Amino acid sequence: MDAEVFAEEKRLLDDLSNSLKNFGKERGKLIPILQMVQQKLSYLPDEAIQIVAAHLDLPASEVYGVATFYNQFRFNPPGKYPFKICLGTACHVKGGGIILENFERKLGIKDGETTVDREFSIERVACVGCCALAPVALLGETVHGHMAPSKVEGLFTRIQVEKEMAERQKKQNESSQ
Repeated sequence: MDAEVFAEEKRLLDDLSNSLKNFGKERGKLIPILQMVQQKLSYLPDEAIQIVAAHLDLPASEVYGVATFYNQFRFNPPGKYPFKICLGTACHVKGGGIILENFERKLGIKDGETTVDREFSIERVACVGCCALAPVALLGETVHGHMAPSKVEGLFTRIQVEKEMAERQKKQNESSQ
């Protein structure tokens, strides 16, 4: 994984105590604090749970218990390329589960997980509102409709081509300076 990502996450965690000064120490501030932490870090790492618990003088298990109760909180970092697979009624009926299985098999991770290099993550979602395009997968905010197992591989090929083009462009820019 990119060292810059780790360094940035470490910096944000180090700054977390300063951010918590804007909140009181009442237990009722727990959810707004968790929302702030997730907004800054994109997920709730164990270290952040410990920092929040210490700030509120609560057991970490209680902070974790509250966070796991709400599905808005993530405990794995999102990937650089986050896939959301719709499993709403229309997508489910049209094979959304098979599409999810194809992504899981291709990446070697399960729903809610992120690859070790933090390049990719998979998340099942209830509905994205594109029922006429079922089954649907989102890559970031881009909707990919009428998904089929063969299209899953095509998305990865597209990502690889875009990465290679960006790298070539970067090298050209560096050589022209």
